[in-house]
Amino acid sequence: MAASRAALRAMREDAEALNIADVTANWVNAEVLQGEIDARIKALADLSHTPLFFGRLDYLHAPGLDLAEGASRGAAHSASGEGGGGREGENFYIGRRHVHDADGDPMVIDWRAPVSQPFYRASKKDPMDLRLRRRFGYTAGELTAYEDEHLTDPAEAERTSRLLQTEIERPRVGPMRDIVATIQPEQDEIVRAGIGGSVCVQGAPGTGKTAVGLHRVAYLLYAHRERLARAGTLVIGPNRSFLHYIEQVLPALGELEVKQATVDDLVGHVEVRGTDEAAAAMVKGDARMAQVLRRAVRSHITMPQEPCVVVRGSRRWRVPAYELEELVQELMDRDIRYGAAREALPQRIAHAVLVRMEQAGEAPDDRVQDAVARNPAVKAAVKEVWPPVDPAKLVLRLLGDAEFLAEQAEGILTPEEQKTILWTKPARSVKSAKWSSADAVLIDEAMDLVVRTHSLGHVVLDEAQDLSPMQYRAVGRRCTTGSATILGDIAQGTTPWATHTWEEALAHLGKPGSAVEELTQGFRVPREVIAYASRLLPAIAPDLTEATSIREAAGDFEIRPVEPADLTAATLAACDDALKKEGSVGLIAAEARIPVLRAALEAAGTTCLAPGEETSAEARLTLVPATLAKGLEYDYVVLEEPAAIVDGEPDERTGLRRLYVCLTRPVSGLTVVHGAALPEALAGV
Repeated sequence: MAASRAALRAMREDAEALNIADVTANWVNAEVLQGEIDARIKALADLSHTPLFFGRLDYLHAPGLDLAEGASRGAAHSASGEGGGGREGENFYIGRRHVHDADGDPMVIDWRAPVSQPFYRASKKDPMDLRLRRRFGYTAGELTAYEDEHLTDPAEAERTSRLLQTEIERPRVGPMRDIVATIQPEQDEIVRAGIGGSVCVQGAPGTGKTAVGLHRVAYLLYAHRERLARAGTLVIGPNRSFLHYIEQVLPALGELEVKQATVDDLVGHVEVRGTDEAAAAMVKGDARMAQVLRRAVRSHITMPQEPCVVVRGSRRWRVPAYELEELVQELMDRDIRYGAAREALPQRIAHAVLVRMEQAGEAPDDRVQDAVARNPAVKAAVKEVWPPVDPAKLVLRLLGDAEFLAEQAEGILTPEEQKTILWTKPARSVKSAKWSSADAVLIDEAMDLVVRTHSLGHVVLDEAQDLSPMQYRAVGRRCTTGSATILGDIAQGTTPWATHTWEEALAHLGKPGSAVEELTQGFRVPREVIAYASRLLPAIAPDLTEATSIREAAGDFEIRPVEPADLTAATLAACDDALKKEGSVGLIAAEARIPVLRAALEAAGTTCLAPGEETSAEARLTLVPATLAKGLEYDYVVLEEPAAIVDGEPDERTGLRRLYVCLTRPVSGLTVVHGAALPEALAGV
């Protein structure tokens, strides 16, 4: 451990000592190269509480050429390959990053290298040519234990790793951490899936689907770094609190350049200041709105009625109306984007003029064609038949003009649906409009109809079950030429438009036929808690497999019925009990109860944090509205009044799904405090 840390420090010092004064042709090259060096230095930072390695593999034979070559290709950060040319009986230390000595020989192998794969997948049934697998245990970054598995020794029975179990059950304090030392075989298969296709992960609470998605990004960046460096990668989460919670995972794995955003960030072309009723949001989020918008954009095209006459010197060149109509119709039939077609039309008209010039004996070249395309007569003709379209103004008109909406939505939306999304008070301008989140998605769709949206190399979409079809389309536009990892749980869908099947969601995303993997083995939620929450599955997602938990500790689990008048006091008492134990505490309650509980906590002198804020020794309690609980986790959860959480949603099924989310946030214990009757499925405990 000491030697590898010293080697990493030397690697960093070597990078810092690089002198590029005489190796660049100009200041631009120097700036670019210095930026690369700075990024390299930053990536070589040694995190004091993050162990450089967590395992060791002792091979029976030298790793195969494919493993060695793959490791060498993946070690993009080092001058030498990882795991190449291993000798018989050689061992490899597996860690979060590659570390080599002064001679360039690897001391620690990156967990993503092919030679590291047996650490996650080898078993007594399939030892994958391993003699021994060693796991290391740490306390505050210090090496304190190790554990060996002799995979080819018939006298040693298959057993559960105690260090692995301890790591899984370690208290959660602060932001989400990586699971690189505890990735399970079924998770590793998803993490290492190829970049060529998209993967959808249906994961019950606590199965590690978010961690799997983040580690998959890290793996793809390792295996396809040059490709993804050009195209870019993006992690999309449900809200800012969630993104703040997960933001340290990828940096801990050495990946510093992955961007994070919410769907609202992606479509933030206008300021969102309004909200929609559920009925209006459902219609605006329906995939049929894409057809309405496409029709609305193309409604601006009109067939030419007059010829185009181009004057050049003493000659006049005339393109008749019927020929202009043919050019316009051809572009419409090609179904290219509105803006691209509008840019192509002047050149088509100019070409028609050049044909006439050639027929008259002239010899025009490309410069003449470009000049004709810029001719005022051609510009006027194009503006008349194919005028520019402002996406925001188009949506403004669509939602504010009943006649225009009826014309574009005829046969697509019913009159009742049109009335639902029509603004009662039309806005005068784009800036003055009170746009909703759903309106912003419509504008984004319209923008893509005019100009193609830039596509990234890989997109991770978490909590995907809550997106509307139009939101799926917005995300899909960001990875049309790339791949995607879709993460979610149908049972945790808490929006009125939540998806019913992943096949339906993948179709809207533009990734039909993608593989759907299901994770049902939980590592986070205690057994008793997941069993209790799973009572809701028949009502909220009857087709899903009930999750199990490998956690040996049953966890602290208690239902506390109280008198309604004593609800607040009993909730604070439950929080006090939880704070006596080690770890973070989340107090989850219905949105309407949050101000009351915050005031009560302040009066009692108990500091409470907002979701996503980092816990500390002085502040370990987070007050969480039920609507923001998704994706978060706490060692202990105090859940107040399940009935109020259910009643806070538009319908019972959505309310029960919200409750399911809240029940499955704890890692070590759950206390349910209620004054009203529990939902029928949870009664009788």
